[in-house]
Amino acid sequence: MAKEGSGSGPAARRAPAGAAVLREDKTEAIRAAVFEELAAVGFARMSIEGIARRAGVGKTAVYRRWRSKLHLVLDVVSAVAAAGLPAPDTGSLRGDVRMLLEVAARALKHPMASQIIPDLLAEAARSPELAQALKTALHDSQQGVAAAVVARAVERGELPQDVDAHLALDLLTGPLYWRLLVVRDGLPNGYLDALSGSVVAALGAE
Repeated sequence: MAKEGSGSGPAARRAPAGAAVLREDKTEAIRAAVFEELAAVGFARMSIEGIARRAGVGKTAVYRRWRSKLHLVLDVVSAVAAAGLPAPDTGSLRGDVRMLLEVAARALKHPMASQIIPDLLAEAARSPELAQALKTALHDSQQGVAAAVVARAVERGELPQDVDAHLALDLLTGPLYWRLLVVRDGLPNGYLDALSGSVVAALGAE
């Protein structure tokens, strides 16, 4: 059976080594397996062997792409950050805030996210590389969204010119993270509407 990226003839012999000949379907299967393995066993117990088994590939297929589980997780986290979320534009600050809270709540309530995020944050205390990747994925990527929402609200005259976009992000994400991932409590009916109103008021909406 031909190995990954193998072939015959002069063209195959001239093919470059490394990522250029790696099959994308296997790469995506491995990335998906990382999320599943993290949710199942956590970063500390996660292994290349377990990832490979879950992805249906050999260990060699993983090591061709990443030299360690840390680099594999860094790549996956960075890919999530790069995807980002589009900034909502509902026409009002309250509408934008409500939509952002709904999207964030849905993501944080996902069983996989509720297991992975706290585990990776704990591991980041021991790994500066992972800490930086998580900062990019969980903070920096969302800061641009919060800044866009704030900027449009300023243009509409809903917020003062000196409003702090960093504070806006804290107000948007902090309460949900605390309730869903720390306290692990549900969201009662009307909670997101009430939180939207509180966030808008705290930002000094006019």
